[in-house]
Amino acid sequence: MGETARLLLISLRPHQWTKNLILFAPLVFSRHLLERGPLLRALAAFGLFCILSSGVYVFNDLRDLERDRLHPVKARRPLASGALSPHLAAGVSACMMLGALGFSFWLNLAFGIVALAYVGLQIAYSLWMKAVVILDVFAIAGGFVLRAVAGAEAIAVPISSWFFICTLLLALFLALSKRRHELLLLEGAASTHRASLAEYTPSLLDQMIATVTAATIVTYALYTLSSETVARLRTDALKYTIPIVLYGIFRYLYLVYRRGEGGNPEMALVTDRPLVLAIFLYGAMVVWILYW
Repeated sequence: MGETARLLLISLRPHQWTKNLILFAPLVFSRHLLERGPLLRALAAFGLFCILSSGVYVFNDLRDLERDRLHPVKARRPLASGALSPHLAAGVSACMMLGALGFSFWLNLAFGIVALAYVGLQIAYSLWMKAVVILDVFAIAGGFVLRAVAGAEAIAVPISSWFFICTLLLALFLALSKRRHELLLLEGAASTHRASLAEYTPSLLDQMIATVTAATIVTYALYTLSSETVARLRTDALKYTIPIVLYGIFRYLYLVYRRGEGGNPEMALVTDRPLVLAIFLYGAMVVWILYW
C-alpha cells in the first residue's frame, strides 16, 4: 500500500504545482497581499488548482500510455512502466477533478466557471489539441492564462489587459521552448510520440521563440510605463524591474540553447540558481514597490 501511494504521488506530479503560483499574481498586483480575506481565498484557489492539475496530469498519462512507453524519459513514469494500475489511477483522477470542481464553485461562482474551463481545455488538449500544430502551444498557454484569471476571480478583482497579454506571451515562450526541447530530444522518433512535432522544425520554432520573446519584453515594458498602470498602482517604479525581467528571459534562453534544457520549465525555474535569484529579486522588488 505504501509503495502504491508513493507511485500515485509521483503520477500527481507535485513538482509541477509551481505553475499554479501565477494565481497569486492578481493578489499581489491588486495590493491585497496583506489582507487576510483575499489571501486565504487565494491560498484556497491555489490548493484547488493543484488538485485539478494533478487530476489532469494523471488523465493525460492514461491517454498517452502507449506513446509514453516509447519516450526515453516518460517511459519511466509509474503508469508507462506498468508499476501503477491504470484503473486505480483513473479512479483517483476522476475523484480529484470532480471534488475540486465542486469546491471551486463553492468558493466562488466565477472561479468555478474558470476552473471548469481549465479542466475542459486540458481534457481537449489531451484528446486532440496536442496533435494540432501551433494550436497545441496555444492550448498550453491558455492553461496559464486561465490560472491567472482564476486567481483574479478568486478574490473578485478585475484582471488587467496588460497582465493578460504578458501572461499569454510568456506562456507561449515557455511552451515553444518545451516543443523545441522535445523535437531535438526525440529526433527521428518525434512524430511517433506526438503528431504535431512532425510539423515543427528547429528553425521554425526558433523564429517563433524569437517573436514571442521580443513581444513579451516590449509588452512588459509598456505595461510598467503605461498611464493606466501608473494611475492604478500610484507609482511608475515598476519600470525598475525591467532589467531583471530581461535577465530572467535571457537566462532561460541560455538554458534552452546552451544547456539543452526547456523540457521541464517548472524544474528550471526552481533549480537554476541564477534564475531562482532573479525571480526572488523580481518578487521582492514588486512587493517593495507596491506595498512600501
